[in-house]
Amino acid sequence: MTEVRNAKALRDYFIEERFEAGIALRGSEVKSIRAGQAQMADCFGRIEKGEAWLYNLHIAEYSHSGYVSHDPRRTRKLLLHRNQLRKIAQALDTTGRTLVGLRMYFKEALVKVEVGLAVGKKQYDKRDDIKKRETDREIARAVRHRR
Repeated sequence: MTEVRNAKALRDYFIEERFEAGIALRGSEVKSIRAGQAQMADCFGRIEKGEAWLYNLHIAEYSHSGYVSHDPRRTRKLLLHRNQLRKIAQALDTTGRTLVGLRMYFKEALVKVEVGLAVGKKQYDKRDDIKKRETDREIARAVRHRR
């Protein structure tokens, strides 16, 4: 099963709420995702005219697509329910929040994108996360050596 994750998102943001959305793609894009040729590193979303759009999602051109290919960084429409769009739009209107792409995966034959409402972490929050991770590793090593 192919899954593309945005590792930077969990490092740089606190995720407040997650949404599962469909995404409008072309055939060559789906084949490229199945081949593992997608990156979500700087992926973010916006609400424009009542529709959700995903920016900076990189899906490489499919090698066997022939003369019909797609722009790797084009904006792609997210397919959400109206109440989810309204909730996201209200949250984005408040300061300090952004819509970030977290992961992209296949659910049966459909491509789904998990997006999250996020608040940016400060530098000291990132340092606290690193300290916590290191102490957890040290505890796990100590428990392993005791056995």
